Amino acid sequence: MIIDTVANAPKYIGLNPLFAQAFEFINQNDIANLPDGVLEIAEGLKLIVATGNGKTAEASLAKFECHDKNIDIQVCVKGLETIAWKPREKCVTPNGDYNPEKDVRFFSDAPDMSFQLTDGQFAIFYPEDVHAPMIGEAEIKKLVFKVKI
Repeated sequence: MIIDTVANAPKYIGLNPLFAQAFEFINQNDIANLPDGVLEIAEGLKLIVATGNGKTAEASLAKFECHDKNIDIQVCVKGLETIAWKPREKCVTPNGDYNPEKDVRFFSDAPDMSFQLTDGQFAIFYPEDVHAPMIGEAEIKKLVFKVKI
C-alpha cells in the first residue's frame, strides 16, 4: 500500500506502466466536476467516479475487500474518507468465495489500522492489501482507478 498526495504522484509512475496514464488523467481533467460513472481510459485502465455519503466502519467492513487481478488507485477528490486496512497474509476468515467477474474477495477479519484521505490524497492498493473504504460522516467524492496487472 502507498499513501501520498497527487502532487507527489510522479514518484510512482515507474511502478506500473498504467500509473502514468492514471495520474495524467487527473492532471488533465477537472476531477471535482467529473460526473459519477465508469470510464475506460485505456486497455487495462478503468476509472470509477463515485460520490456518496460516508458509511459507518461496520458497514464498510462488511465488504473488507481485496483484488487478485487489479491494483486500485483510490483518490479522494472531496471530503474526509477513512479507510481500514490489513495485509492479506494476515486475513484468515474469508467472507464468501472469490468473484472472478468483479475481481473481488472479501474477508471478515478485523483491520490492523485505519487512515484518512482528504482532498488531493490517494492510496494505492495492491492485491495483498485488504481494504474497506468510504468510512465517514459526510459526502465523499472519489476516483477509483482499476489497473489491470
